[in-house]
Amino acid sequence: MSDQLLLQMQGIKKSFVGVEVLHGVDLDLRAGEIHAIVGENGAGKSTLMKTLAGVHEPTEGTIRINGEEQTFHHPAAAQAAGVGIVYQEFNLLPDRNVAENVFIGREPRKGPIVDGRKMERDTAALLEEVGESGFGPKTPVRWLSVAQQQVVEIIKARSLNAKILVLDEPTAALAEGEVELLFKLVRRLQELGVGVLYISHRLREVFALSDRITVIKDGGVVKTLDTASTNQRELVNLMVGRELDGYFPEKGAKEDLGEVRLSVKSLTTGLLRDINFDVRAGEIVGLAGLQGSGRTEIARAVFGADPITSGTVEIDGKERRFKHPSQAIKAGLGFITEDRKAEGLALAQSIADNMMLAVRTVMSPRQRRAAKGMMSISELAKVTELRARGPEQEVRFLSGGNQQKVVLSKWLETQPQILIFDEPTRGIDVGAKAGIHDLIRKLAKDGVAVLMISSELPELIGMSDRILVMHEGKLAGELPAGASEPQIMEYATGSHEEVAA
Repeated sequence: MSDQLLLQMQGIKKSFVGVEVLHGVDLDLRAGEIHAIVGENGAGKSTLMKTLAGVHEPTEGTIRINGEEQTFHHPAAAQAAGVGIVYQEFNLLPDRNVAENVFIGREPRKGPIVDGRKMERDTAALLEEVGESGFGPKTPVRWLSVAQQQVVEIIKARSLNAKILVLDEPTAALAEGEVELLFKLVRRLQELGVGVLYISHRLREVFALSDRITVIKDGGVVKTLDTASTNQRELVNLMVGRELDGYFPEKGAKEDLGEVRLSVKSLTTGLLRDINFDVRAGEIVGLAGLQGSGRTEIARAVFGADPITSGTVEIDGKERRFKHPSQAIKAGLGFITEDRKAEGLALAQSIADNMMLAVRTVMSPRQRRAAKGMMSISELAKVTELRARGPEQEVRFLSGGNQQKVVLSKWLETQPQILIFDEPTRGIDVGAKAGIHDLIRKLAKDGVAVLMISSELPELIGMSDRILVMHEGKLAGELPAGASEPQIMEYATGSHEEVAA
């Protein structure tokens, strides 16, 4: 990292419809620096980065790149000044190859004809610059893993001579094994003198990669620190304005557990082989494993979303065969899916409409009026500590944490006895995570049986009463509460079999 200032953002303010959301933010970035930006959902991180990328124009303040003041009226102007941004949702065409995606809209030409060979040579040079990626210029994008697609987005930015690169939650959709590919790429860019603004809720990544950390809260900078001089506890205090003791709520006692609510016996599908486990009332059972190991497939099969080849699912001791998720909902199951935007919410609809999505599939208006224990929209919002302008606000305008609380509300209204959580806190800040964790533990204390899938091992360890570990479609092992990360990874990678041999 050099002392050369690539970027200076000074006194950045931004208002929408008269409401100020950025309050005089100062931020700078040096050549070859990885500068992490952290804060709760809704703190203003994305708005600040979109201002840098030319998506929004600041209401006040100045942006300087290499000491020269810039005014961006359009993202193309920011790109021309050397700013690249890779969003959580990629902008790639799956049916085109890598080279075509990198140079889309600005293909090199020989007269009126696209010069495909030059495009492929230039793409190959960019891939060589960033190091081993496992694919070439002619590889179709649909064949690539999520991590490799991210590489394509990054070299696309580099093809525009980006010297400032913004990575927005770059590991949110990556499996554990894919994260290292991204880390190597980011460190390689650092060696090339690129300045990286790295937005992440995963504090372990922030400490592993960054040189400095800026904390943003309520649209302003709280503090900028050298990474080596701070720790996670200080960072969390700055982000949320309060202590989060240990991050996880206290676990229940074994003697408080009830009868077996969910029993899966010899479950087999196209991917899964002979899966057996129980979940008791009041118990949180964690489900670990690498991407593709079969974790989500278990949830989908139990919930009636995928067909079962053989085996049984029992609810409260009674065998049930669900041909459709609506049958599972009627039997007392709820399923908080991995991708809340694609599978859990109707983004253009209101909070109130989304909260009623699940219960409307299984109950008529007359049945809902007659049902006991049904909560009102306001009661659901209070229970989940939802922060919103009101029940008519469209869900797409909520932060990630509040969107997840709407999903939870949707299932709470069905009064489930068994809840399956698939990546319950993905893309959510630490403060909102604590609220979700508290709610999951409260549901367990109220007698709900919880099956929780997570790629974040500290979350599994902190929340689970037991941990089941998947490997290549099979249950590789069961570990007690308090198991270590190395123990879980031994089973997840299959290395426990080598030790046993």
